[in-house]
Amino acid sequence: MDTIETHGAGGGTQLVLEHASRETGTTMRFGLFLPPKTRGLLVFLSGLTCTEQNVLTKGHFQAAATACDLAVLCPDTSPRGEGVPDDDGWDFGQGAGFYLDATEEPWSAHFRMRSYLHEELLPAALERTGVDASRVGITGHSMGGHGALVLGLSEPDRYRSVSAFSPIASATRCPWGHKALGGYLGPDAGHWAAQDASLLLAKGYDRDLLVDQGLADGFLEEQLKPELLEEAGHHGLTLRRHPGYDHGYYFVASFLPEHVRWHAERLV
Repeated sequence: MDTIETHGAGGGTQLVLEHASRETGTTMRFGLFLPPKTRGLLVFLSGLTCTEQNVLTKGHFQAAATACDLAVLCPDTSPRGEGVPDDDGWDFGQGAGFYLDATEEPWSAHFRMRSYLHEELLPAALERTGVDASRVGITGHSMGGHGALVLGLSEPDRYRSVSAFSPIASATRCPWGHKALGGYLGPDAGHWAAQDASLLLAKGYDRDLLVDQGLADGFLEEQLKPELLEEAGHHGLTLRRHPGYDHGYYFVASFLPEHVRWHAERLV
């Protein structure tokens, strides 16, 4: 892996690295924050149109991660580059990988974000940081909040702690989800349920779960629908609604340090 950027940040070191991915067949970049002492690893999944840079420069998590001895891994949101298919819309294709493995052409050749994260990136980060694989948490924002919930709920042995910001709570019941799941997985909605956080939560989850949502979020009613997480009936869910906060990084930065501390209580 090649180091593209190195910055002092929050008492630790913020890296941006680049490598050739066998899963996506492309060059991929990601951020990795290294505190002076590392006892756990938190994965942050970003939202639609983002790269790894958004949370690195706007999330203001580094000082909290240093205080909590947490490394933070920040993947890109999709494969990119020459030969990678794209869509005219901003909510599908490059920048919108939805953290799944596509089965439909032309997306299936490169859009393998779940396998990329689990088979390549996460093992590499654990090796680089020396963190035990049992001390990994996951969080994310918007599409990344969807990804964090879906991956965390479906693989509790891989992720000890799970939280989310403004997540797509039910990808099978919103326009973003219909477009993404139909495009990547095909028109048979029977194949979509495994990508729906509310449906996964309803099946049972034996740990607590933290979700923050801004009430001034323009996507709240049509796309995000956090009430569907509450309807799943999980007693360990803490869903906090914040008046005046919208969908952007002012919201994420306001509460991401608190999420870092919440994960650290469960990881270290």
